[in-house]
Amino acid sequence: MIREQLISWLADRGVSDELAPWIVAVALAICVIALAIFVNWIAKRIIVATVVRLVRRTATDWDDVLVERKVFVRLSHLAPAVVFQLTAPLFPTVEALIVNASIVYMLVAGMYAVFAFLDAATDIYQKLDIHKNRPIKGYIQVAKILIVIGVAIVAIGILLERDPWSLLAGLGAATAVLLLVFRDTILSLVASVQISANDMVRLGDWIEVPRYGADGDVVDISLHTVTVQNWDKTLTTVPTYSLFSDSFKNWRGMEASGGRRIKRAIHIDQSTIRFATSDEITRWQKYQLLTPYLSERVALVEQWNRDHNVDDSELINGRRITNIGTFRAYCVAYLKAHPMVHQKMTFLVRQLKPTAEGLPIEIYVFSKDQAWANYESIQADIFDHLLAILPSFDLKVYQYPSGSDFQPRPTAG
Repeated sequence: MIREQLISWLADRGVSDELAPWIVAVALAICVIALAIFVNWIAKRIIVATVVRLVRRTATDWDDVLVERKVFVRLSHLAPAVVFQLTAPLFPTVEALIVNASIVYMLVAGMYAVFAFLDAATDIYQKLDIHKNRPIKGYIQVAKILIVIGVAIVAIGILLERDPWSLLAGLGAATAVLLLVFRDTILSLVASVQISANDMVRLGDWIEVPRYGADGDVVDISLHTVTVQNWDKTLTTVPTYSLFSDSFKNWRGMEASGGRRIKRAIHIDQSTIRFATSDEITRWQKYQLLTPYLSERVALVEQWNRDHNVDDSELINGRRITNIGTFRAYCVAYLKAHPMVHQKMTFLVRQLKPTAEGLPIEIYVFSKDQAWANYESIQADIFDHLLAILPSFDLKVYQYPSGSDFQPRPTAG
């Protein structure tokens, strides 16, 4: 062998038998380290650089992701470990230690290369349309955890020169401890599978989780957490298993339906509700949206009163048109004519139970535009108009009295 030849060569030149092996060992160690550095340089500067240049010239994108995630760079770390393993026989006293250490290093380097490949696969998958419905980030994280556990067991077995399967069998006694340590991971894994299988949450969904103060779009789904970007642009991390164990609201159904609900009431001052006079009916018939309704309604009321010989001297006798009923009819006609109100979804203009705050007239319709800003604008425009038209029906909105209501009014003269 080279080692014995070098020792013999030094002995022939007068170096003592005790010193010659040390000189040879140091010299060989320096040469091996230099060779490992050189091989590492070749692997990175020549081989990896050549691969990167070739990848940049291809028309596909997936190989560019491998470069960005440094898969090839991490694989290059295997080169110096191979050098140490192949040259281990040069150091017979520590040969087994060098070989075992080289194998462990290659395992760790290979593990990080696999991690980089899995990250690249995740990036490639996220460019597909299906990734919003079936996120895989949680499964990738589970795979990484299993790989780390497997590499750790094999590495410990190699360093202790024991069969890894025997070590794995010995972990059975520590199962309870492992379950406690990985409790959150196990819960999150089960939750991730259920969420994905039941299509409960997707990337881009608008969800509300009151327990964690989350209200916004889902921007990331991982094994342990779901990240929600709230409407104020803050980020809230919600434990994945809480979405499976607790209740939350997902607005995806609203967005997919093609409409967004408008549900708001106008509280009418009940003291302003009364029967309409003939002059008021004549005036209201000039409102184009009310003309069809009033023409039909007046004819129906008059016919009913004639059929029942109603005494018209008192408004309370027979059937009469009211200002509140006419206002409701105007609301229906106005919303029917509104271009941004969905006509094929639930459409209600109804009275609710009278309360101390007045008589609620509730608008329950759906807007065609679900975008938040547009939806709010549509809703505001509708109620701007309805509140402004109320005085035309001699109606008032109920509101609590303020300080100005108790101020003395100026007297005439």
